[in-house]
Amino acid sequence: MRAPAILLFALAAVVSLGAQAQAPAPAQGNAEAGKNKVYQCQGCHGIPDWKTAFPEVYRVPKLGGQKPAYIVAALRAYKSGERDFATMRAMVGNMSDQDMADIAAYYGAEQPQLAAKDDDRTGAKK
Repeated sequence: MRAPAILLFALAAVVSLGAQAQAPAPAQGNAEAGKNKVYQCQGCHGIPDWKTAFPEVYRVPKLGGQKPAYIVAALRAYKSGERDFATMRAMVGNMSDQDMADIAAYYGAEQPQLAAKDDDRTGAKK
């Protein structure tokens, strides 16, 4: 009785390793290709200190200098619906994994920029 269980376990392990070996490698990003794919992103993420008013007022996150793996993970989460933001979901709906990797490589190659702080009393930039 014990031998069939061990044999079954060994077979499952071999099948699992084979499936992992055949899984596609993550797309390698190309910053130069990404430069030609960020046109939609620039409308919000390319404007310094941009604030949007839908669905609420908030400062749009900076993408320059972010880690490419983080950007890809965020884009995939928007595409799958794990992150719920209609505008971003529409933007990434037709993106391939390669598009996401290229965009992430482009923004990851930029130097990070700190946003200006608002004066709590007047809203003026410090």
